[in-house]
Amino acid sequence: MTNDWLNVGKIVNTHGIHGEIRVISRTDFPEERYAIGNTLYVLTNKGERFPLEIMSWRQHKQFDLLTFKGYTNVNDVEQFKGQLLQIHENSLNDQLDEGEFYYRDIIGMTVLTDTGEELGKVKEILSPGANDVWVVQRKEKGKDILIPYISDVVKKVNKKDQKVIIHPMEGLIDE
Repeated sequence: MTNDWLNVGKIVNTHGIHGEIRVISRTDFPEERYAIGNTLYVLTNKGERFPLEIMSWRQHKQFDLLTFKGYTNVNDVEQFKGQLLQIHENSLNDQLDEGEFYYRDIIGMTVLTDTGEELGKVKEILSPGANDVWVVQRKEKGKDILIPYISDVVKKVNKKDQKVIIHPMEGLIDE
């Protein structure tokens, strides 16, 4: 396996005065990633990583709130604002259920309609609420296409061929 690090969240702010940080999550598995006792790594602006052991995790609005062992004051965690939280790919549990994928598996895949029209490539995945939204950069110039990851739209994901087949709902791919 390569020496790859995966982003699981971005620290956007502190929360309260007891060392809690506010994270925009970039993982489909927050219960696993943010479990008490797990270690995450903060990637500093200088490109250095240092480990932080999770003391607590809870969800609040669209954020994940974390505290770390040894960081019990807002002044201790102020330095982390704007930093990425990462894990090493060796720590992944590759036992995914049918229809489950890591974001890294989906990003870069070519998206085609069920009639064979190539739309573009997945460039990002958003997790705004009930379901993920795949951001597709069009093959031709134009605004990105937002594809909800629901069974009515995403019909097939072929990891081997790096292709996603969708059935576009009315208005989904219109400019």
